[in-house]
Amino acid sequence: MNTSAQMAQSELPEFLLAVALTRPVFIWGQPGIGKSALVEQFADSVGLPCVSLLGSQLAPEDLIGVPQIENGTSFFCPPRMIARAEPYVLFLDELNGATQDVQRSFYSLIHDRRLGEYKLPAGSVVIGAGNRAQDHAITRQVSSALLNRMVHVHLRVSHRDWLAWAKVNGIHEAVIDYLGQRPDHLLSPAAPHEAPFSTPRSWHMVSDALTAFGPQVPAGSLAAIAFGCLSDHHAQSFITYWKTRDTAYRVTALIKGDISWPRAPEEADVRYFLAQSLRAQLVKELPASREAVSGRSDELRHRAKELITSLAGIQIELAQLVVGSADGLEDLPDWFITEMVRDLPRLAKARG
Repeated sequence: MNTSAQMAQSELPEFLLAVALTRPVFIWGQPGIGKSALVEQFADSVGLPCVSLLGSQLAPEDLIGVPQIENGTSFFCPPRMIARAEPYVLFLDELNGATQDVQRSFYSLIHDRRLGEYKLPAGSVVIGAGNRAQDHAITRQVSSALLNRMVHVHLRVSHRDWLAWAKVNGIHEAVIDYLGQRPDHLLSPAAPHEAPFSTPRSWHMVSDALTAFGPQVPAGSLAAIAFGCLSDHHAQSFITYWKTRDTAYRVTALIKGDISWPRAPEEADVRYFLAQSLRAQLVKELPASREAVSGRSDELRHRAKELITSLAGIQIELAQLVVGSADGLEDLPDWFITEMVRDLPRLAKARG
């Protein structure tokens, strides 16, 4: 499946409004990124009820219905939740988790909007969704006949979209603050083995658990929450953040010059967290091309070079972490690395 054209969550409602009203749409994406919620929100926005079916839990007879005999001939009665008189949004979740027999049962429903003698009411919408094979979820190969009956959309996660949503939907302020500093931690690849991984859904679970505990969360419970919902790396980083959230150590304060790098040996975890947060801010704020630098990004590049130089004087490995390449992490712009290498001797000399 070609994933070169991807769509952010904020773009999906407009796309569905334009396309899904006339053609079935299939939404691909990693587990926990909000596919189901977006479809339900779309249904609400167009004033239609949303009926959800889980493809991975269906048998063919769940769609076709049971046979009835009338005047010596038989016909099938589709289930009541599908056979409605008024238009609705039919959401076929985990569609690619369905068996081949169930997939075949969907052919006429998706293409002709018909099940036997029952036809979906005019104005009804059919939307499917599913995880990708690389997500280690329950998926099966989708037949070419079924693929060709739908318009396919690949959903990508936008930290800006999710944070905007989180701020008006009661997400815990610590989760919002943390992901504002570490937007790269909103999502991690699904683990190839039985282990938690980070998604918008798992961060929502962290938020709910923290809210349930209130202001004071015991250290053991915090660790259980973080490691029970997130990838190991993100969990450890969030725990470090939680330890420092009531102190002055914030990457924003570091960039502004209100604080400097912590130097004490017992503050190594804080220093590591700040170094990672600085890298994340640079990836987020610095433009891809040098010509696009202006205003805030120009101030940030100057300050960042000073901070990286001073960090190298404390712990060279962390300075290398900020500017270097790493698996799973987006690289800093090439122009910034070039400037950093060019200006480093001058900056180091200026620090004396």
